[in-house]
Amino acid sequence: MKTAPQDAQQKDIQLTLPDGKTLTFTAPVTGAEVAASIGAGLAKAALAVKLDGVTYDLGRPLNKSGKIEIITRKSDDALELIRHDASHVMAEAVQELFPGTQVTIGPAIDNGFYYDFARAEPFTTEDFPKIEAKMREIVARNENFTREVWARDEAMKHFEGIGEKYKAELIRDLPESEEISIYRQGKWYDLCRGPHLPSTGHVGTAFKLMKVAGAYWRGDAKNAQLQRIYGTAWRDQKELDAHLHMLEEAEKRDHRKIGKEMDLFHMQEESVGSVFWHDKGYTIWRALENFIRARIQGAGYQEVKTPQMFDSTLFKASGHWDMYGDNMFKVRDTHGDGEKMMGIKPMNCPAHVQIFNQGLKSYRDLPIRMAEFGCCHRNEPSGAMHGIMRVRQFTQDDAHIFCREDQVEQEALDYFKLQLGVYRDLGFDKISVKLALRPGANERLGSDEVWDRAENALRAALTGAGLAFEELPGEGAFYGPKVEFHLTDAIGRTWQCGTLQLDFNLPERLDASYIGEDSQRHRPVMLHRAILGSLERFIGILIEHHAGKFPLWLAPVQAVVATITSDADDYAKQVVETLKKAGIRAHLDTRNEKINYKIREHSLQKAPQIWVVGKREAEERKVAIRRLGSDAQEVLALDEAIRKIAEDAQPPA
Repeated sequence: MKTAPQDAQQKDIQLTLPDGKTLTFTAPVTGAEVAASIGAGLAKAALAVKLDGVTYDLGRPLNKSGKIEIITRKSDDALELIRHDASHVMAEAVQELFPGTQVTIGPAIDNGFYYDFARAEPFTTEDFPKIEAKMREIVARNENFTREVWARDEAMKHFEGIGEKYKAELIRDLPESEEISIYRQGKWYDLCRGPHLPSTGHVGTAFKLMKVAGAYWRGDAKNAQLQRIYGTAWRDQKELDAHLHMLEEAEKRDHRKIGKEMDLFHMQEESVGSVFWHDKGYTIWRALENFIRARIQGAGYQEVKTPQMFDSTLFKASGHWDMYGDNMFKVRDTHGDGEKMMGIKPMNCPAHVQIFNQGLKSYRDLPIRMAEFGCCHRNEPSGAMHGIMRVRQFTQDDAHIFCREDQVEQEALDYFKLQLGVYRDLGFDKISVKLALRPGANERLGSDEVWDRAENALRAALTGAGLAFEELPGEGAFYGPKVEFHLTDAIGRTWQCGTLQLDFNLPERLDASYIGEDSQRHRPVMLHRAILGSLERFIGILIEHHAGKFPLWLAPVQAVVATITSDADDYAKQVVETLKKAGIRAHLDTRNEKINYKIREHSLQKAPQIWVVGKREAEERKVAIRRLGSDAQEVLALDEAIRKIAEDAQPPA
């Protein structure tokens, strides 16, 4: 079954280490041999190698020169290897414990791994302890991962013969040019491209199975339904414990749970993927929207409002109909000839070009910064939606900057300053920046020359701003590269929010132009930018980041005035009216309940301040203030308390 390796030509190759040192070998040389040439300690610690960004097993022959990195357990790349191998170990454990189960695919994913199985009987979480025990047994065997290359026809015949029809189908659909590689670990083997760790022992025991769910074969609802077991795997027990603690904390902070407890919003089947904002939730929305509006007005943006629905001809001209059509809601115009199609906008950019195109523009008019809190719709799969974090109807704090090419770098710098200032004021101080580059040739608009100019312009702007950034090949939008801002929340999770996308293509496709200094028509450059992104999603992030304990300026109820006895009811009403006149969102509680009950209830509702008043406070015109999270009480004269809360409740300047 195994094919003989081809004789490699003997030649010298140069491998450059991260510190710049160059090593010369006669090809082929394995990663293990490279590590051993550097030192015995590194040879022992090595798990794999990365050559020009591609990871290889330690035993794979390397035949070309390039930049090489030895991956050890401390390397960031080690986690993906550990998780990939953990999925193989889990698959072997499942097949040992449940004979007749077919294996399909099992990749590493963020924070873990999964494997899809075909089995008549359902798995349950009660199966997890024995699967984990068998996995630990396989790890303890410390069996080597070894790679073999099989002939395509023989591989298909073999897997069909042992009842693994899904593996046979995968092989049949692979490109003819691709090697059919099989990885063994002891007696068990799997179709896999690799790479892998040296042996199962390197997986370690810092793993845990998390949940089981249904999954269609190849993600198609027309295909058979499989069972997907998810797990998480880490370098050591300390990392695993930290992750499990984060998940426990995330569950407590779940925006859907807190949203219900605080009466912020709800969702229902009659409008899947859309949010019903209650008064308190919409209060947060308005405060956030007004905060952003004040910032963009100060930055020279004009605010516009555009339609929800457009004739398909606009989206065909922009490229969205062909490149993004599967994600759009489409409507037939039944009042015409029955053939006309309309599209509900998934984004605001084509509409903003229509405003730009009204009237002649001069080079002196640029830049034009056009902003909209635009409601958009995207046909997200039902299984992808998640509370208000992933919805079908959402509002973006969207803007498009129309400028000359010589203005791009300054406009980008101004955006970075605005963006980072907003995030800092919203409580996010750990931010990573990524530059997403051109997707594949069939997935993008425009020439390579145009993409080169766009990518280089964003690189220059990021460098000019002094921002460290990581490049993401293939992750750009279909019309241009983009800068992404990733926020880290209070429990260590990252969220991709704001983006800046540089676009030479859309102005060309939609015939946008301005009159240059030479009296000729020129195309503007279009910068697509969002600060928060989807307001729905960002509010969900804020809920979980703050665990519902919003800063005073964002809190839906900023102060509750609660009475100790009915003697203070009239005074309490006066206090609430005074608070409202000062612009404070205040709530009155004069119920015939004990004050400790009221305090506990409003604390659970995350009220930032509770102002307690009784007969003495009424007589002395004072209030006793309890702040959320503290048992201490501060007694202030009413006028002083009003002045102080009015100052503290101001949005960040």
